[in-house]
Amino acid sequence: MLKVAYSKIYNHPLPENHRFPMKKYDLIPKKLIAEKTLSIENFFEPGSINNEDVLLTHSHNYYDKLINQSLTKKEIRPVGFPMSKLLIEREKKIAQGTIECTNFSIKNGISMNIAGGTHHAFKDKGEGFCMLNDQAIAANYLLKNKLAKKIFIIDLDVHQGNGTASIFKNNTNVYTLSFHGKKNYPFKKEKSDLDIELDDGTQDIEYLTKLKDIVPNVIKMINPDFIFYLSGVDILKTDKLGRLELSIEGCKERDYYILNLCKIYNIPIQISMGGGYSSNIKDIIEAHCNTFRLAQKIYF
Repeated sequence: MLKVAYSKIYNHPLPENHRFPMKKYDLIPKKLIAEKTLSIENFFEPGSINNEDVLLTHSHNYYDKLINQSLTKKEIRPVGFPMSKLLIEREKKIAQGTIECTNFSIKNGISMNIAGGTHHAFKDKGEGFCMLNDQAIAANYLLKNKLAKKIFIIDLDVHQGNGTASIFKNNTNVYTLSFHGKKNYPFKKEKSDLDIELDDGTQDIEYLTKLKDIVPNVIKMINPDFIFYLSGVDILKTDKLGRLELSIEGCKERDYYILNLCKIYNIPIQISMGGGYSSNIKDIIEAHCNTFRLAQKIYF
């Protein structure tokens, strides 16, 4: 059974100018259940994260300031969210959801977190609406517990996974790949193991050709035993922040290719949803729901 991390805290209310993108965390499960792609039994509520698991990835000083609400205004500004205890609890719940997903992935081949993909969170700072890096935390959890030896992080959100790249820059057990807009945020890029920079206006054929050429070659080169996939849908032409021009069908083909490849190679995969900021929320929901539909079709 496809297991999906979801909690009501994912829908934590934010100031009005931040609420629109957050609606998807409530609408995605409703749509998937209504169309009978998934049922209530597919969803699980993550537990509470152990501080020790967070501190495998984030510095003690930063995490202490985060949970005690003592970040300075200068440190808060790059995050883009007003701080609150509930917001930090949300972030912790998302990270724990991704940790728990990894165990379902090892058992079933695949698992998904409706939220997550907080790839702009560094070891010692947050930015870009990200405070705790869920997939980095889960990767270090796997390594510590000897549940994986070589991890491949495939980041296909439109923005570079700068926090993830920085966290693992000296870790040979984790290989980071980021496909992202060359001229998009973050404007100061970090160095992933492999960065594929895309020009504004990149469309389906160019994007998918590069993807299908690069990803299998990396898999053959590094032979990973676990894959994290950040499946942001901010690559869509309708996205307000993305600047690429992929169609919903192109985005769906991207997801099909990655999921099917993991199935063929028998590599467990965990998926976090990442960004999506189309003006029409129906585009966001449809693109994200396609990822779940494909997971169900390919694996179950």
